[in-house]
Amino acid sequence: MNADTLALVGGAIVFALLLGGTLGWAATRISHDADGLVERINALLPQTQCGQCLYPGCRPYAAAIARGEADFDRCPPGGAATAQAIARLLDRPPRTPDPRYGVTKPRQVAWVDETRCTGCARCLPACPVDAIVGAPRLMHTVIASQCTGCELCIAPCPVDCIELRVVAAAPTTRATPSLARH
Repeated sequence: MNADTLALVGGAIVFALLLGGTLGWAATRISHDADGLVERINALLPQTQCGQCLYPGCRPYAAAIARGEADFDRCPPGGAATAQAIARLLDRPPRTPDPRYGVTKPRQVAWVDETRCTGCARCLPACPVDAIVGAPRLMHTVIASQCTGCELCIAPCPVDCIELRVVAAAPTTRATPSLARH
């Protein structure tokens, strides 16, 4: 190699190091709030993981809202309060939940009629929050405090032994946190 080639290679290396250092410094100064926004939106959603919004859970829906790929009015379990809270967070005009994604219902939990349950276990994989306990060929039950009322366990049950029951609203205090994460 001659001196000109060595100088050219050396200059390219110095330029690459300076460019890499500049980009690294700039990356630390630019705000990456996308994940923070996703988490703030997700905290406002009811965490039912029901899929009525056409996303597989609340966090993917929150990410879609943050990216501008989904409207914030697709959450029937959250109702108008959730839609309004997300609108405030995004500094957008409030809207009522879009009825194409379902209707807002009172809080409910699944209940298994133990006399009719055959223990087929088809409800177990359907529950997105693992609120149903039981083993194959044994009776199943629902952990009411974990159940989000998403209704996903009802369809796979071949003997129709699962029903949803409305839960009386209890006052929320510091000692009794709300099931909806805020």
